[in-house]
Amino acid sequence: MLTLASLFALAILFTSCAKPPEVEIANAKAAVEAAKAAEADRYSPAEYKALNDSLNVAMTEIENQKSKFALFRSYKNVTSKLNDVVVISETVKENAGIRKEEVKDEAQQMLAEATTMVSEVNDLIAKAPKGKEGKEALEAIKNDLALVEATLAEVSTLIENGDYLTALDKVKAATEKGNSLKSELQEVIAKTKRPI
Repeated sequence: MLTLASLFALAILFTSCAKPPEVEIANAKAAVEAAKAAEADRYSPAEYKALNDSLNVAMTEIENQKSKFALFRSYKNVTSKLNDVVVISETVKENAGIRKEEVKDEAQQMLAEATTMVSEVNDLIAKAPKGKEGKEALEAIKNDLALVEATLAEVSTLIENGDYLTALDKVKAATEKGNSLKSELQEVIAKTKRPI
């Protein structure tokens, strides 16, 4: 009778220890989702991928343990991994926030510089030669500059809406185009000032 009671108690002990750590699983999944909500997948993609990979490894380990005979299941290591995911997610969110602010500052600074550059190009257009050939070229430059200005307006809206990565990409492209127009005009103006 005593042996039977001991075996029953031992069976209860093993089966209670052999349950997947549901709370830790939920916490880890929520932590990864919170990191994604903080845009870690965009602003700290490598760290976010590593975090997500850690969760996937833990979930695979849980499935491996589930496939074992109940008495041989152990979720101790996987519970530790899941808790690590929660801790690491805080760092990933923090780093994403820092990077997001850096990108925001860079986009705002480039927008200001690009706006100044557009004014400089407009000044150069006023100084450019207006002959027959020059008139067509100036019209093309004005059209290109109008596209740059439209892109800068879009960048401003993107910054206001918090999409700093897209804003940065667009302001870089606009700046490159604007600088190309500026160089073209400076070259034309320099040629017309040379004595024949």
